[in-house]
Order: sequence, then C-alpha cells, then structure tokens
Amino acid sequence: MAGIVISIFFLYWALRGVSPAAFFHEIRRANLWLFLGSAALATLTFPMRASRFRIILAARSTGVRWKPVWHATAIGFMANNVLPARMGELARAYACSRLVGLPFAASLGSVAVERVFDGLIVVLLMAVALASADFPSAVTLGTTNVSTIAGWMGAVFILFLAFLFVLVHAPKKALAWVAGVLRRTLPERAAEWIVQVTRGFIEGLSILRAPRDFARVVVWSLAFWLVNAAAFYLGFLAFHINGLPLTSPLLLQGIVAIGVAIPSSPGFFGLFEAGSRVALGLYGVPGVTAASFALGTHLGWFVPITAIGLFYLARSGLSLRDISEPEAAR
Repeated sequence: MAGIVISIFFLYWALRGVSPAAFFHEIRRANLWLFLGSAALATLTFPMRASRFRIILAARSTGVRWKPVWHATAIGFMANNVLPARMGELARAYACSRLVGLPFAASLGSVAVERVFDGLIVVLLMAVALASADFPSAVTLGTTNVSTIAGWMGAVFILFLAFLFVLVHAPKKALAWVAGVLRRTLPERAAEWIVQVTRGFIEGLSILRAPRDFARVVVWSLAFWLVNAAAFYLGFLAFHINGLPLTSPLLLQGIVAIGVAIPSSPGFFGLFEAGSRVALGLYGVPGVTAASFALGTHLGWFVPITAIGLFYLARSGLSLRDISEPEAAR
C-alpha cells in the first residue's frame, strides 16, 4: 500500500499543471516509428543484461548457459512490472535458482553484484553528462556548481571501485565482520539468511580477481546503458523534443534509475515520470512535453518485456505465486 501511495504522489507531481487536452495532443502527434524504435532498443537491453549476468554467474559455477539465464532475466524484469516493491529482484534470483540450478542465495548475491555495477556505470555516465560543455551552465544544486558535483561523482566511482577490490581480496574477514554484527542484532534465522546472501555477494565479486571477466562485465554494462540512453534519445525525437545534446539521456536515465530504486507500485509508475520531468526540465523542456514523453515512453517500454517475461514464466512451469513468495525461494 505504501508503494502505491508513493507512486500516486510522484505521478501527481509529474503531471501537475498539465491539462488532459494538451497531454493527449502531445501523445497523438508523436512519431510512431521512432516510438517503436525506442521501445525496441529498450527491450534489447534485457538480453544484453542476461549476457552480463551469465558472466557473473559463471564466475562461481561452470557450464552456465545463456538461454536459461535470459529466461530468468526476462521473468525477473517482468515481475518488477507486475509486483510491488522491486520484488522482481527476488523473483529473478528464484527463477535463476530453478532454471540455472544455482542456490538461491548465490543467485541473489549475483543480482546484488550486478546492481553494484549498474550503480557504478550510471554514476559514471551521469558525471559525463554533468561535465559536458552542453549541460546548461546556469544549473546549480543549492549553491553547488554542477561541474563540482560531476567531480565528486567521478571520485565516488573510483573510491567505490577501489573498495570492491579491497573487499574481494579479504572476503573471509569481511564476511566474519558482517556475520558478527548481524548475529548480535537480528534473530538467528534472519541473520543466517542475510549472511548467506552476503556470502553469495562476496563470492560474486570474485570476477574482480579475473581481469578478463571484470573487463567483460564493465563492457557489457557500458554497452547496454548506452543502448538504453539511445532508446531515450529516440523517445525524445518521437515526441519532437529536438536539439538536446547527445549526453542528455545519460543524465535522464541516471535520475530515473535513482528514482525507481525507491520501492513503489508495480512498474515504477510515478517515479519514472517524475524523474523524467526533473531531468528534462534542466534542459528547458516544457512540462507538458516532458510529461507526455515520460508516460508514453514508459508505457511503450513496459509492454514488451512484460509480455516476454510472462511467456517464459508460463513455459518454465513456475507461477506468479512462486516468484512472489520469497519464503518459497529459501
């Protein structure tokens, strides 16, 4: 219920001041082919994610095939669209444990590793957008210049990456410290479960020990986030938002990614739209155009992966009930 309230609030904020007549006018005049191209590129990012996820999983188990990893990925992102509070992350780990044959804790730890790489790459690309000469120079956050913010974001990227390298080379000490804290503060069963997931996360970081695999994960991460940015840019053109710099979708997708990390209603409605309006507002895009782009693009991206995930869910023999009950995955 709280997630639905959060989504309604942000959706109201994103659509404030936008008349229904103006909104539907913008929707009707959108270029259909560019809109479909945007949706196709956005959907392409999911098999690309599966390729990266397979590399992470293969670091802990040999013989991991791409096809079942792709099916689990599609199921997980579909679940994010139909289940609340980002349950798709648990659903993907559960589907992976069933389809790939890895323990649930190891699968969930690998999902966590993947999200760490997502965060690092998104921060890096946002820093590029903010540091770009094309970014509006008058924009500040409070009294801080955006170039300063970009520098801090780049520093965070480097420091956190260094932290991961330190963590992976002292895994036993790190796990022992985490386990000690959890066992003193949580009930035994909850503590042990979190310890198992943490162990899976640390083991997943083993790819940092293999420069080749680490480089492959970084390259795949950059590739699909750049494809995702291209999907946003095609969406701009579909809704006649012309003249924005090529770096603008890097900032937009970063703000949206941060926004949808908040547990909300299925599909992140409201958060996606609010993040899009904030980002496009920085480039002077009118509110009605930004809101129409955000909601139209969101719906266009929502449908394909949801349909694909439901198809693979039906073929897998699993059900929505299976993947929506974390207890069943333990």
